[in-house]
Amino acid sequence: MNVDELTALAVDALDDLKAVDVRMLDVRGKTSVTDMLVVATGTSGRHVKSLAEYVVTQAKERKEAPLGVEGLDAGEWALIDLGDVVVHVMQAEVREFYQLEKLWETEPPTARPAELPGK
Repeated sequence: MNVDELTALAVDALDDLKAVDVRMLDVRGKTSVTDMLVVATGTSGRHVKSLAEYVVTQAKERKEAPLGVEGLDAGEWALIDLGDVVVHVMQAEVREFYQLEKLWETEPPTARPAELPGK
């Protein structure tokens, strides 16, 4: 499967089980570890675990066994490494704490006019 197909597989699986605020982050050129990150929120520990397990099941059914799965025991956060796509499923508080979307922003913040050099 190519990156787009693998991303769609993960997003569709998360949507099937009603994940909240699913985001895709294209990190090609920013890291050599993966090409896409998929970040989603689960509403409880059981929901996080179910979402992660369902992504794994869907991937295996399409002969795309994960390279690794972490964090299923506690249910606060789970990571599914599908190679070119890494899926993070977290409870809302954990997602807010780690702020993965913000971590991968690469555009510098825009300076307000009063902060521009020479002013």
